[in-house]
Formats: sequence, structure tokens, C-alpha cells
Amino acid sequence: MNKRTVSDRIFDVFNITLFVIVLIAILYPIYFILIASVSDPNATNSGEVWLWPVHFSWSGYSAIFSYEIIWKGYQNSLIYAVLGAALSTAATISGGYALSRKDLAGRTPIMLFILFTMFFQGGLIPSYILVKSLGMLDSVWAMIIPGAVTAFQIIIARTFFQQSIPDELLEASMIDGSNNFSFFFRIVLPLSLPIIAVIILFNAVAQWNSFFKALIYISSEDLQPLQIILRRILITNQASEMMGDLNSAAEKARQAELVKYGLVVVASLPMLLLYPFLQKYFVKGIMIGSVKG
Repeated sequence: MNKRTVSDRIFDVFNITLFVIVLIAILYPIYFILIASVSDPNATNSGEVWLWPVHFSWSGYSAIFSYEIIWKGYQNSLIYAVLGAALSTAATISGGYALSRKDLAGRTPIMLFILFTMFFQGGLIPSYILVKSLGMLDSVWAMIIPGAVTAFQIIIARTFFQQSIPDELLEASMIDGSNNFSFFFRIVLPLSLPIIAVIILFNAVAQWNSFFKALIYISSEDLQPLQIILRRILITNQASEMMGDLNSAAEKARQAELVKYGLVVVASLPMLLLYPFLQKYFVKGIMIGSVKG
């Protein structure tokens, strides 16, 4: 075993220090929002809150959980995220696998057409006209179908299948009596958990954070996702509407600040909980799907 030199140790210390700094820079804003959501807003604004909560209070979360429209937005966002991720994953995985097959007729022209969409798009007005002509305005499908499949994800899926599913496996399966559909569902999908996790995470996060499509296509308040409600509360400063029972204007403003921080925590929580379950597949899938490609 080779002894580590002084330069090796210095290099290790430098790397560890750098990674710790980067980790703190990434995690501290999340931690600050978390502790600010349960601290006195006056202490937060004066800079007293930076390591732990000051004058701990759950009043902001109590106001959030008693506001009915937030729960409705939460429900809508969950529906859009689940349905959108399911549809996008099914279409991307099946399309990527088909394009990875060398015996697919017209594979090259189809792939070139898909690549073309990465650089040239119709724009906002043609997209709106298309959604309107299909009768999807102000409906759940307006949030799910437009953008359900992207060229980038198709390329990642195709590369994964090319690198991970050898042609010999298909030939052996055909000899045993399988057809293309049984081979795909019984052999390919069980071997494709990493790329499936990647596509699910990509689309679930994209759908959960999506608000621009809702601004364009959704006019009914009953269908608005959580992000639109957050935008209305955080940007247009309507958090004070949730403080109707408070007498003092100063107290309303104080509680409104707590609500703003709490809303960020509440909106981020589902995706933060989802990632640990998919992380072990995510790393493997993104490495095989993009680096090798």
C-alpha cells in the first residue's frame, strides 16, 4: 500500500473544504427559510435569525393549514404531478426504447425530427391556438399533455437502452417464444428502473413547479396549481388576506411574513420527500443515460 504524500493530504483537505462550502451554500437557504417560518418576523428582518429560531411560533403554519384555497392548490398540483409524470414516463420510455432498436424502420428520420424540436419551436401563440383548438383550455389536460414528452428525455432514454439492453438478450428471448411486447414488459422494464426513476423525477418536479402553463391555459380557480396560489400570495402580497381575524394591521403584516416563509416550506416538502426514494436509481440512470451517450 502506497503511503500518502503531503501533497495528497493537502489536496484532500482542499477538496473537503470546497465541498463543505458548496454544501453549506446549497443547504443554508433552505434551513434559513425553515427556521424563519417559525420565528418572529421582526427578529428575522433585523438579522437575529441565522442559526436557530427566535421566539418560536406555529402561527404561520396554522394560518396556512386553515386557508382552504391552499389545500385545493395542493390537491391540483399533486394530480398534475402524478398524472403528468405517469404519462410522460410511459411515453418517454416506450419512445426511447423503440428508437433504440436497430430494426425500427425510419429510425434516423424520426430521431432527426425529434432533434429539430430542441432548436426550433412554434412559440407561445401557436401553442395556445393548438391547445384551444383541441378543447383543452381550462382543463386538467392543458397542464399535462403540452410538453409531456421532450427531446432531451427521449435521447436520455434511448441512450440508456442502447447501452444497457444488448441485442443478444432480445434474440434469446425471441428463441424462447417472446414477442416484442412481452420482451418489453417482462424483461426491458424490470431492467430499466434507473432510467424510469430519472424520468419520473424530472417530470414530477417539472409539473410540481410549473406555473406558466397555468397562467396561460387555466382561468378557473378550482384548477389552479399550488404555484399559482404561491405567486398570488408571495408576489402580489395577498398574504394579509389570510389574516382576516386579526385586529391590528401590524399583527397582520407580521403573520403574513410567517405565512410567506411557511408556504415555501410547504410547497417544497413533497419533492424533498420524493427524492430520497429515487436517489439510488437516479444517479445510476442519469450516468448511464447521459454520460455514456
